[in-house]
Amino acid sequence: MTATAPTDVRPDPPEAGQSDSAALAGFGYRQELHRSMGRYASFAAGFSFISVLTTVFQFFAFGFSFGGAAFFWTWPAVLVGQLLVAACFAELAARYPLSGAIYQWSTRLSTPSFGWFAGWIMVIGQVVVVAAAALALQVVLPAIWSGFQLFGGDPSPLTPSGATNAALLAVVLLALTTAVNLLDNRVMSAVNRVGVTAEIIGAVLIVVLLLTHTERGAGVTLHTGGQGGAIGALLVGSFTAAYVLIGFDSAGELSEETRSPRRTAPRTILLALVSAGVLGGLLVLGGLLAAPSLTDGRLATQGLSYVLTSSLGDGVGKALLIDVVIAIAVATLAIQTAGSRMLFSMARDGVLPFSSRLAKVSRRTGMPAGPALVVGAAAAALGLLNLASPEAFLAIGTTCIAMLYLAYAMVTGPMLIRRLRGEWDQDTDQPDETGRPLFSLGRWGLPINVVALVYGLFMTVNLAWPRAAVYDPSGGHWYFQWFTVLFLLVTVVLGGLWRVARAQRGHSTPKLAPAETLPEPTR
Repeated sequence: MTATAPTDVRPDPPEAGQSDSAALAGFGYRQELHRSMGRYASFAAGFSFISVLTTVFQFFAFGFSFGGAAFFWTWPAVLVGQLLVAACFAELAARYPLSGAIYQWSTRLSTPSFGWFAGWIMVIGQVVVVAAAALALQVVLPAIWSGFQLFGGDPSPLTPSGATNAALLAVVLLALTTAVNLLDNRVMSAVNRVGVTAEIIGAVLIVVLLLTHTERGAGVTLHTGGQGGAIGALLVGSFTAAYVLIGFDSAGELSEETRSPRRTAPRTILLALVSAGVLGGLLVLGGLLAAPSLTDGRLATQGLSYVLTSSLGDGVGKALLIDVVIAIAVATLAIQTAGSRMLFSMARDGVLPFSSRLAKVSRRTGMPAGPALVVGAAAAALGLLNLASPEAFLAIGTTCIAMLYLAYAMVTGPMLIRRLRGEWDQDTDQPDETGRPLFSLGRWGLPINVVALVYGLFMTVNLAWPRAAVYDPSGGHWYFQWFTVLFLLVTVVLGGLWRVARAQRGHSTPKLAPAETLPEPTR
């Protein structure tokens, strides 16, 4: 743990009082991050990570090309599954209001070793998500102005010129988001809130315009028309919803920067997911109904950018695409921030390479600069994989969601074991900051937990399955077909080697302070 002296810590805002800092001290940590985020900022953290405009625009064409118009129905299915996971996370956010939520939750529900691997997989996955989000600029910017196509002539991200240009744009964006992540967290939070507000307004406007410019009825969503059989097409088509509806746990990641986190984080986790889920589903439906054609091939390659500029005209369409660019930038910032907090949380426990440097928090800004730089640089390096082959774009995107789904299961799994053992205290006497009972699923906790875990494991396998038609459509690149599986294996092996080397040097796993409401984890 870090050893920052109390005099180094900026006082909490008066409205937070000493309760938040005292609660954090109960877990064995000092208040080092600046606690200045309110309810809307907490909601914005989760919503901007999900970022429906970024992700729907990025993966709409992919979902349609494989699942046809019927891929729309994978959206509510994935949303329900993720809501079950989010409900479990809401309970945990009330009991463990800590940065590095997945790592902290998994560790305290199971063992430090198991929790470490959950955190390790999560933080690597977050780095990959940052890269994938930054690459999404390629889907939008060239559609606004051809001058943004800095390399080659074909803007499609699945062509060599488009893939190269995507990498260049991503590096520029990551440089900007890293700079913002080095500023005061109030600046970062303000940028996030403004961006999320613009994204919500833009998304609602796009939905209204699309639904008032429909070319066909909703019955079209009953036809697959994609590649392969209906079931297989829909399983692959679900990648779009699976990629969009992740990151709602970010409200928990920023708990140590949020006022009254036990009360705030559980509700903003659920609100962010529900809001994004409804808006995203309407965007998908509106795009399908308003597309000039479902058969000319453009919807399967250009996605919603094609629908906006074709159906609404260049002027209105491009103006709305500018809002999408803002959403992409803010999403990249939010995901990088979440990854930085995960690195910081693990580093202050001394369980990462260069932990002492990564755990440092600036007294002036209240931000951990080292993790922000590491996440930004690593994401830029991954983004440059696009220079190797266009298939890297899809490989990176699906790899990150598979890793996050696996990390989520490494929380819901131990949580279920606790419930089955009767060790999950549903009727805790510990109140939140307002004196009310902590958020709890009550008697519904067990069935929700069971389905959440089964769903999470199923989706992890579905996402990681080495389908040649998905990951290596041009053939000849076996490593792209197996990219997700190989990346997961390499991540686990590297983590295992680090832990073995650390143990041989005589470093022991730090003893974490137990939660007030659950037994201390065993080793």
